[in-house]
Amino acid sequence: MRSSVISALSLLCLALWIPVTLTAQEHDRSKIPDQYKWDLTDVYPSDAAWKEAKQKFIEKLPAIEKYQGTLKMSADRLWGCLDLVDHLNKEFARLFTYVNLSLDQDMRMQSYLALQQEVDQLGATFGEESAFVEPEILAIDPAIVQSFLTSDRRLETYRHYMDDILRRKAYTGTEREEEIIADADLMSGVPSSIHDVFLNADFPYPEVTQSDGKRVKLDQSGYSQQRRSSNREERKEALAAFMGKLNDYGRTFGALMSAQIMKDVFYMKARKYNSCLESALDGDNIPIQVYSSLVENVNRNLGTFHRYLKLRQRILGVDQLHYYDLSAPLVADAVREYTFEEAREHLLAAFKPLGNDYAAVVKKAFADRWIDVYPTKGKRSGGYANGWAYDVHPYVMVNYGGNYDDMEGMAHELGHAVQSYLSNTHQPFATSTCPRFVVEVASEFNEALLIDHMLKQAKDDDVRLSMLGNYLDGFAVKIFRATLVSEFELEIHEMAEKGDQLTGDTLNSLYAEITRKYYGHYKNVCVVDDDIKSEWTNIPQLYHNLYAYQYATAFTASAALSELALSGDKAAIRKYLDFLSSGGSDYSIALLKKAGVDMTTSEPFALSMKMMNRTMDEMEKILGKKK
Repeated sequence: MRSSVISALSLLCLALWIPVTLTAQEHDRSKIPDQYKWDLTDVYPSDAAWKEAKQKFIEKLPAIEKYQGTLKMSADRLWGCLDLVDHLNKEFARLFTYVNLSLDQDMRMQSYLALQQEVDQLGATFGEESAFVEPEILAIDPAIVQSFLTSDRRLETYRHYMDDILRRKAYTGTEREEEIIADADLMSGVPSSIHDVFLNADFPYPEVTQSDGKRVKLDQSGYSQQRRSSNREERKEALAAFMGKLNDYGRTFGALMSAQIMKDVFYMKARKYNSCLESALDGDNIPIQVYSSLVENVNRNLGTFHRYLKLRQRILGVDQLHYYDLSAPLVADAVREYTFEEAREHLLAAFKPLGNDYAAVVKKAFADRWIDVYPTKGKRSGGYANGWAYDVHPYVMVNYGGNYDDMEGMAHELGHAVQSYLSNTHQPFATSTCPRFVVEVASEFNEALLIDHMLKQAKDDDVRLSMLGNYLDGFAVKIFRATLVSEFELEIHEMAEKGDQLTGDTLNSLYAEITRKYYGHYKNVCVVDDDIKSEWTNIPQLYHNLYAYQYATAFTASAALSELALSGDKAAIRKYLDFLSSGGSDYSIALLKKAGVDMTTSEPFALSMKMMNRTMDEMEKILGKKK
């Protein structure tokens, strides 16, 4: 098979592209009770056990070679090869997962950085050993392949995979070309790895002095805290200091981003695609029009976004909204903190519409230590879910600080985790991986359930106004900001395809211009200060090849699906749970159509705009009562 795990593992279930809020002080990991730390012994009991499993994996690799040149001989030979590679994929995923989760606990650990290099090398070797499979299948008469599928029921597990091979025939190389591409995978993750280690372990974050005289380090946690300060000067100073320090290393970040984009251009050319966009979308069989229509629809609806910004300005009571005001609490007195235990109870209550089976998985996640809860020194920022340890269970990383955004972030990652769990439970490994295009739907769906639960409890106008503001922030970030990043990302790929040079200064200029367009800078809607030009350096999803647009498409899809579920439509809930259990058994667009939403139309986006405007109408009514 084409390195299916090697390429897909780099995605996992990705963290929010805007880092999850981290408002708590960092903790000493050794002092945190075990119940708040994930238990990696479920994957391997020790590093020694991992090394033993790795050695056994290496010993199995030569068995692939015996199938080379024989796949056309019989259905049994074809099945034997696919089954072996599938089994090795599963084992490799487990090896990969243990190392990456271990490293993410403390990215300063040189021992796990070394193991990560080992597993990356192993993945490249595995890809090279299995590189002959797809070219050889493509060389078989399609009628013979169909006869194999009909005569041997065991091959049914790989039907979708083989259909997909035929669909991608024009973009699959010869055996030697596939070996070269597999070897290139060893280098492909380097820009992302350097970016992650630099920002999470080695970056010299600045410090600022608060109004009370306290010094605060503006790492990811401190910056998130300061940008939510009710003190406007503190927000302004924090943004300038944080972005300014990022800009000091603009040449380095520019070189990293250029290397990342060159990698994408290499794969585009190696597989003979016409563009990086076509290359990125074809893996999930997504029409290019889905991407272009999103950008067009968002640009046509910037007026709705600007209405949101003007509403934020009105509630904050500022003469002119600035970019540093965008995370400020709308109603400072209504903001409250939630302990981790309180958040757990709110989440369990919010997910009730999905039934007892769904709730049982969430309870297992909390009880069986699937979740790594608190920020600690060296721990990866943000949050994600990893469901690649197929025979174990998913793992969830959050950096819980206690505010609503942290609780929402946990709901988001649990959406990923439950989808992985259900897919792994109901699908064989070969079809258990959710396509990239749909992985964010489950997470956004959970966020919709949470805000609905919280709004039903909020009776006080100020509390309700704060909650509705949080809900609107979701539309602003997940639709408009995600599309802003997507437009920026597409433009820099197109620049690279034309041979234009990508430098820190070039990227700064482009990012600032697109951001000013989206936020209405030239219409006096929101002033986008010059400091923002370097914000792109802190967006990790730019290292995942045109991924960010899927937050917007997933948000609109989840809005349509959650509206049906929250109305009590039992048939809609059943279809949604079936969708969560479907893994990668079909293409993304087809999976979502079965769930009840057609992403090839503008209807989901139009519904999201209606919901956004409806929310703003309610907020304006509350403000009207306050006069």
